[in-house]
Amino acid sequence: MFDKLEELVNRYEELGVRLNDPSIIGDQGLWQKIMKEHAGLMPLVETYQRYRVVRQNEEEAKILLEEEKEEELRQLAKEELAQAREELAELETKLKVLLLPKDPNDEKNVFVEIRSGAGGDEAALFASELYRMYGRYAERRGWKTELASLNENGLGGFKEVVFMVQGAGAFSRLKYESGVHRVQRVPATESGGRIHTSTVTVAVLPEAEEVDVEINPNDIRIDVFRSSGNGGQCVNTTDSAVRITHYPTGIVVSCQDEKSQLKNKDKAMKVLRARLYEKELAKQQAEISADRRSQVGTGDRSEKIRTYNFPQTRVTDHRIKLTTHRIGEIMDGDLDELIDGLITADQTAKLAKMNEES
Repeated sequence: MFDKLEELVNRYEELGVRLNDPSIIGDQGLWQKIMKEHAGLMPLVETYQRYRVVRQNEEEAKILLEEEKEEELRQLAKEELAQAREELAELETKLKVLLLPKDPNDEKNVFVEIRSGAGGDEAALFASELYRMYGRYAERRGWKTELASLNENGLGGFKEVVFMVQGAGAFSRLKYESGVHRVQRVPATESGGRIHTSTVTVAVLPEAEEVDVEINPNDIRIDVFRSSGNGGQCVNTTDSAVRITHYPTGIVVSCQDEKSQLKNKDKAMKVLRARLYEKELAKQQAEISADRRSQVGTGDRSEKIRTYNFPQTRVTDHRIKLTTHRIGEIMDGDLDELIDGLITADQTAKLAKMNEES
């Protein structure tokens, strides 16, 4: 581990020198790439520098304890030694986490697709509430959201909604939301007061750049049509909506949120690219042996991941057996307790695997 750390410290210093090279400063694309790598290494380098300082403190405390005869100073050395060893253990764990292989998609923007499942209108209503929940969460983290497509049921619910979340680390946190979300409550239309169970599926797709996915123009058909549903002036009176069909996979993407046909086409192409990218990632993941997959699970949209029980004000994440009775705050976008727990569980599983293999 420490040989690897020394290599990364050297790389960090090398990148720092390159950032001040006039020939690189003149190439903004290259400079931004180096800056991103340099910034990515900074937390690890700073942690390792602190580790070396504390290790030196430990050595000095050991020497003092061995050579000092005065009891008061010996006691002080014992306390310093104990503190240093406690901090070293914490720093070693932190360094191991920082050395875990990074998901190359973690810093990407994402497309979130929410679809009503079992439960009819009640499922559609909950889909609209999840859309609001993720929008509020994005606001809390300073991320931007942009609607791509929306299919309403006429009662305030959403049969399907697709939106983009733009912000640093969006995928690194939202990727844990993919799966089946189950809601248990008494629907507003239920006169008998019976609790119904409905489901909504969520898929989180990393935004794919053109270099990630190449789409052959001959493989797609683009249709334009008049937008439907609620809309302002011009939205329902011009052929601005766009539908793209990808022949090889059968994927169909529609976008009608913008008044401009060109903007809708651009958004639809981005969604198509993200879905094709996810399809390729899923194929790669399937080729990885089961014992090497993350134990938390981040991509299977058929996996029941969470239950929202309104009568008991309870939210349970089934992957990590975490239950909280803060359903109001969670539905208002306060998701960090759940997501932090999932990240910790994911890192713990990966660290255990690393220790087994070392």
